[in-house]
Amino acid sequence: MIRPAARTDVNRSAVLAHLGAQGPSSRAELARALGVSPALMTQLTKELLTDGLVVELDHEPSQGGRPARRIGLAQQGGSAIGVKVVADHVAFVEVGLDGSVLRSASERFDASATTVLADLASLLERFIAGSGGARLLGVGVGVPGSVDRQGDGVVVSPQLGWNGMPLGESLRRALRLPVLVENNVNALAMAERLYGTGRRHESFLVVTIGTGVGAGIVVDGVVLRGAAGGAGEIGHTPVVEDGPECMCGSRGCLEAIIGEAALVREARKRGIVGGTAGMSALRAAADAGQADAAALFGEAGHLLGRALAGVVHTLDPELVIVLGEGTAAWPHWALGFEPAFRSALLPARRGVGVAVETWQDEGWAQGAAALVLATPFDAEGVAGEQGRLVRERLAAGGAERDGS
Repeated sequence: MIRPAARTDVNRSAVLAHLGAQGPSSRAELARALGVSPALMTQLTKELLTDGLVVELDHEPSQGGRPARRIGLAQQGGSAIGVKVVADHVAFVEVGLDGSVLRSASERFDASATTVLADLASLLERFIAGSGGARLLGVGVGVPGSVDRQGDGVVVSPQLGWNGMPLGESLRRALRLPVLVENNVNALAMAERLYGTGRRHESFLVVTIGTGVGAGIVVDGVVLRGAAGGAGEIGHTPVVEDGPECMCGSRGCLEAIIGEAALVREARKRGIVGGTAGMSALRAAADAGQADAAALFGEAGHLLGRALAGVVHTLDPELVIVLGEGTAAWPHWALGFEPAFRSALLPARRGVGVAVETWQDEGWAQGAAALVLATPFDAEGVAGEQGRLVRERLAAGGAERDGS
């Protein structure tokens, strides 16, 4: 049972998250959107105004009655840190309550080092020290792999070479801040739910292409994680019998055929690019009209389209959102993707939308920061104790590290 004080904290957080996602709103609009009484909304906004987390803005246009005053986020209402972790570098962002990036940085990093936990904590300490003074609510970390629970943060990641890595516990101890850890694509899905195209849809897929292939699944507004936090690993769908070996140890996985390393390897094998050239050279060749380079991307798109058709049949999303580094070459992927995807769908599903969004590397870290800002929507308690601590800091306007 949620105590009244805890419920108030959740409601306060929900007001801030809604304003961040939807923009300024009247008290009446907020009450309807969040399903609370007008009287409670008046109380909540009064508290938030007193704490300096929101401000009163201009009046809404009147429809004949008394004009309503709109509420918006205060510029320095609070912030969260997001971290993207990959094998050779980490990316950091600090974002405001509305999800906008306040600052960002990238640092070299070795995920295989014996001092990996201490190294990451040190890099985070340095980035946090440069905060502009906004109230820091917590740290979100996105990793390529499975995470038991956001609030615990034990990671299994073949890409990073981690098996049972106690990332959350280690960072909480070092930083003395709430820390939430999640699969990076799930984090992106939450960012889409709060601030992106997904906020207009209750059920959608976020599909990423690039180094790997992954999916974040949102159903009825909730990110589905599965029994062990590994839902959405579509990159490990077996598509070719006895195909190339995947980093997960199996053979013929989708990711082992259309992931970045696989595409570059095949391009070198076919003589499309030189023996030391990478993805940028392959994409440049396709952009320049080289038919065999475009054909390779088209083949990848074909396989992706057929695989996603199966996922769409299983989950029935309203929309598929494609993200990731690989979208830079999407016009070439699309030549194979669209016909394969549409033809493999049942007639009733062929109208499902596919939105391809432009990509910046800091998007991964921005998604991780959304873990902190999304705690009001944590209906299943995935964030656990760390989510409660984030909400406490938000309700108290606290920025100081408190050893919790």
